[in-house]
Amino acid sequence: MSLLDQIKYPADLRAFDQQRLPEVVDAVRERHIDVVAAKGGHFGASLGVAELTVALHYVYDTPRDQLVWDTGHQAYIHKILTGRNEELPTIRTRHGLAPFCRRDESEYDAFGAGHASTSISAAWGMAVGRDLKEEDFDVVAVIGDGAMGCGLAYEALNNAGHTDRDFVVVLNDNDMSIAPAVGAMNKYLTSMITNPAYNKVRQVVKEVLHRTPGAVGDVMEEVAGRIEESFKHLITPGLIFEELGFKYVGPIDGHDVEKLVDSLRRVRKMKGPVLVHILTQKGKGFSRAEDDPWWGHAPGTFDKMTGEVSKKSSGLPRYQKVFGKGLIELADSDPNVVTITAAMPDGTSTDMFAKAHPQRYFDVGIAEGHGVTFAAGLATQGIKPIVAIYSTFLQRAYDNIVHDVALQGLPVIFGMDRAGIAGEDGPTHHGVLDIPYMLSVPGMTVTAPKDGTEMLALLRAAAQAGDGPWSVRWPRAAVPEEVPHLDEIDEIEPWTWEVLRRGEDAVLLATGTMVYSALEAASRLDAIGVRTSVVNCRFLKPFDRKIFEETVRSHPVVITLEEGQITNGFGAFMAREVAELGLANPPRVSALGIPDDFIEHGNRDVLLEELDLDPSGIARQVQVITGVGAELETA
Repeated sequence: MSLLDQIKYPADLRAFDQQRLPEVVDAVRERHIDVVAAKGGHFGASLGVAELTVALHYVYDTPRDQLVWDTGHQAYIHKILTGRNEELPTIRTRHGLAPFCRRDESEYDAFGAGHASTSISAAWGMAVGRDLKEEDFDVVAVIGDGAMGCGLAYEALNNAGHTDRDFVVVLNDNDMSIAPAVGAMNKYLTSMITNPAYNKVRQVVKEVLHRTPGAVGDVMEEVAGRIEESFKHLITPGLIFEELGFKYVGPIDGHDVEKLVDSLRRVRKMKGPVLVHILTQKGKGFSRAEDDPWWGHAPGTFDKMTGEVSKKSSGLPRYQKVFGKGLIELADSDPNVVTITAAMPDGTSTDMFAKAHPQRYFDVGIAEGHGVTFAAGLATQGIKPIVAIYSTFLQRAYDNIVHDVALQGLPVIFGMDRAGIAGEDGPTHHGVLDIPYMLSVPGMTVTAPKDGTEMLALLRAAAQAGDGPWSVRWPRAAVPEEVPHLDEIDEIEPWTWEVLRRGEDAVLLATGTMVYSALEAASRLDAIGVRTSVVNCRFLKPFDRKIFEETVRSHPVVITLEEGQITNGFGAFMAREVAELGLANPPRVSALGIPDDFIEHGNRDVLLEELDLDPSGIARQVQVITGVGAELETA
């Protein structure tokens, strides 16, 4: 029986002698490497907290004691130790384990995760709820991997610090997020930890204590402790946290599991808010991930022995790569174009722009709201900021979009990656709400390109317009056709639609990724005698009123298509506009898109098929709506 066969739940782990914990760490780290190498997924973050995860579950009485993991991509080993080891190979697959923490998956997942910097706020709420109900258990928030750069973390620390409630925050300091950590806080922590004067004093204190026996030693320990405490207030990382009201413990070697256990046992006895600062290395235990933490974040499948990533089938580039290349081409011809991202340089391919135009590239860290308002400030000076953030993460900056950009009519361009179904990362990462939330913003130009060429044309049009905010969305997918250099792409006249084909039975008003699917569905419908028009509605707002009225008046059925939430989406917008025409014989209007629900994780194509948003599903739905044709299934 292997070691992990003996540990199904944390209670089994707690039955082990402390001296065996390094064996457990090795076993869980090896299991994590084996699974992610074969199946893909988030990699380096969990490797870095292997010792911490084992120590937390060893010291605390989980699930009675509540552990709240930030972001969740550091929780794979947590899943291994909490009854999900056998299922781990299913992680991120359809109907398999969720990629992040989910309350409905395990009682050990005290709070759902997926977006960064929520752990302290949520855990503080749990601690207050515990005290209001006069219950007795510990609450621990684990934050790190760049999440301390987000203002939400400091709002929570500020709220929790000056109280007497028992509450523990573990800061996992690995000097990384998904990309290298940025900002003053990261520099502060790093400089203090490596300050030679501080470390020299600590070492002297330790040597004195070790040399001095008996009662004298006790006195010396007290004196030395006071000296170190005074010095700590001058230069240590604990200063900011102690000023916020937390007792500071650390920094502690996060890769010494027995030292972690001893420290956490002492922390568990402490009263009031405590912050435990541990130092770890992202990717610990796998050399390539240690050397290149950026690669190690989520490398896909790879050879466990060499670290060589599995070769993907050659083909067309992904939208993000086309965006990165086009962004450089746009900036080459326009010196006022700058790019902002929020800790996602690789995911948005703005890292390409950073190399080409380093002085015009800004990574603000996990601080989406700040990034948007920063862009607004730039725009007041005649700069043309392009804010490249995943659709789901831009939700965190909605007030900034409304108050700081749109209300002032500032020309900020929002490039929203991972719009629509994002795939294996699941409901925390699907970008299905941006059409409704952008449509609702007065003065916002909302666009959705049908392909990579149109995406670049729309970005250029936005940069040339200079008359208020624009949004451009694209999927986590490969472009459907080759994309030329920006100079070779035709201009797009603002607010225009394209009629791509004509038919008399229905018109499909398709947006973005749904345009090509609508064309293929229309071809399938031709085979059974259903004639459909297809319109590329690349401008969702403002829209092409001329083509809109022409198609609405000439078709008995109007069907909208969007890879986004249909509640308050493009279809709802068009239905209102149709009603406003006041036609004597109005067409039937139907909206196809993401239903009013959270969509689970899985392969993007599989999920679109399940949602009937692939060409076959669209054709079936159009056939039902129009009532024309009866043999589609056998055609």
